[in-house]
Amino acid sequence: MTSQRAYTTHPLVLRRVTVRRVEAVTPRMRRVVLGGEDLAAFTRDGIGHPGFAAPGFDDHIKLILAADGDVRAALPAQLPHGIEWTPAEHRLTRDYTPRRVDLDAGELHLDFVVHGDGPAESWSAAAREGDELWFVGPKSSLRLPERLDWIQLVGDETALPAIGRFLDERPLDVPAHVLVTVSDDAARQELALRDGDTVTWVLTEPGDAAALESAVRALPVPAGEGYVWAAAESRALLPVRRYLQRERKLSKDRVNITGYWHREEPAAPETEATADAAPAPGIPSPLPWLVARAALQLGVVDAVADTPGLSSGALAARLGVPGPGIAVLLPLLAAYDVVVDADGSGLRLGAAGEELLDDHEREEYTGHEADLVLALAHLAPALRDGTSAWRLASGATLHDTVADDAERYGELVDECEQLVFLLTGLTADPLWEGVKTCLLTGPGSASMVSALDDAGRRPRLRIAEEGAAAEVLRGHVPAPDRIDWTGGPADVAVAAKALAYRTDEEAVRLLTRLAAWTGTAVLVEASRPDGLSPHAAEAALHAFTATGSPLRDSAALAVLAERSGWRVERIVALGWGAEATVLRRA
Repeated sequence: MTSQRAYTTHPLVLRRVTVRRVEAVTPRMRRVVLGGEDLAAFTRDGIGHPGFAAPGFDDHIKLILAADGDVRAALPAQLPHGIEWTPAEHRLTRDYTPRRVDLDAGELHLDFVVHGDGPAESWSAAAREGDELWFVGPKSSLRLPERLDWIQLVGDETALPAIGRFLDERPLDVPAHVLVTVSDDAARQELALRDGDTVTWVLTEPGDAAALESAVRALPVPAGEGYVWAAAESRALLPVRRYLQRERKLSKDRVNITGYWHREEPAAPETEATADAAPAPGIPSPLPWLVARAALQLGVVDAVADTPGLSSGALAARLGVPGPGIAVLLPLLAAYDVVVDADGSGLRLGAAGEELLDDHEREEYTGHEADLVLALAHLAPALRDGTSAWRLASGATLHDTVADDAERYGELVDECEQLVFLLTGLTADPLWEGVKTCLLTGPGSASMVSALDDAGRRPRLRIAEEGAAAEVLRGHVPAPDRIDWTGGPADVAVAAKALAYRTDEEAVRLLTRLAAWTGTAVLVEASRPDGLSPHAAEAALHAFTATGSPLRDSAALAVLAERSGWRVERIVALGWGAEATVLRRA
């Protein structure tokens, strides 16, 4: 298992800019040119911030708008190193790609597709010279492989800013083969093509998955090592991703596919099956979730995707499912649009089934998060007994479950990848002065290694994980050969999300163990839900399901520290609900 970082992180800074001018790129694209002192290094509220940097051709900044017009009330809190998304009822955020960054002129260009709706497009339509705009980011920039022979750039109209910037700046000096779907010929733009480049324009409706897939399949595949970058409507990209990875066999480090927007589907008419499946009004049924899980576990989704037109009997034979089981399942799969057989020509994937081809979507039904959901069946007795629902469901704590399970521990490591964007505040802390050795533990250790590298910190590293967990981390950290893969004395220890899957008693045992090796320890944990997530309450419940404890705030961590012979020295706010708690041995 290997995972090489393909991005460079940037400090997260809240910036204010104002409109300098508005230009029409095409009848379908509006450009807003922004400028202001915040694009250079500046100081606000006594905190110094670096100048704006967006070196990647597909970097994203997050525009901050407000449904009620009160943008100031929607702004996040700026930390010395990072952003905290405080609650704001009317906040709206939208991600946009800088079309051009001219720091000498103090200007940032943003292009908006003129489509008639959406808060960002509405703002751009009304924008006038002097109007203000607040934004955060980018948090990272894509790093392209160094040795390539060609690149394919695929997208719809929303991808034109990134494609245009690539062609203008040429981060790779290789032939570029461009494919763009547009809904109107007026959307075509002049692109900075060179000898050896190609461009294909396809006229189709926005979000047309079949047209996009067909156009991608029609592209010639040049010889040599290549890279495919694609951005469009999220569902329309699913068959493209499947084609590139399963048929063209492109490895994950040769493909970057991003859903830039999500088309809202009209509500499906109620059928007898869906009506019967619904329990009390207002409370969603778990039935669709369980049916989708079964379809993935049996291989139904992959089989229908690989061979459209299968009959029910042929599908059952292919999957080795005896008896009438598949026939019982198919009506419900059809009701939830996982598979369809509208014209009697055999089974094909519906919209929900297409989404389940995406690895990220699958995890909701078959990964670690899905197992936590199933454990909720034991929530009532767990609350009554003061234990974790996970322990009642599996007979073991979550820590014991993942300790020797490489696949499950790998899921925890993957969940911690976003942590690297939040660790600037910790790596800039004075505690690192004079530190020569650092002991790491927890699934966030790989992100901690990367953050230390980004900050130019070079202590000798030790990772205290053992067995399967150590092997998983070995495949994720950069330069694993320079790391000592045993525990031992160190100047400082960092437990990176190590308590998130431990009960209180297991957390105390870990902290006691660390106290034998060092006099300074840092706990990196989520102390409250992500302020931007619409699923914050669910995240808190998942934490309780896993450990029998809610998300541990600073007070709860202080109690565990005192039980283990530590005292809390201070807390470093990292943003997005995460904190670093610095401990000293009492």
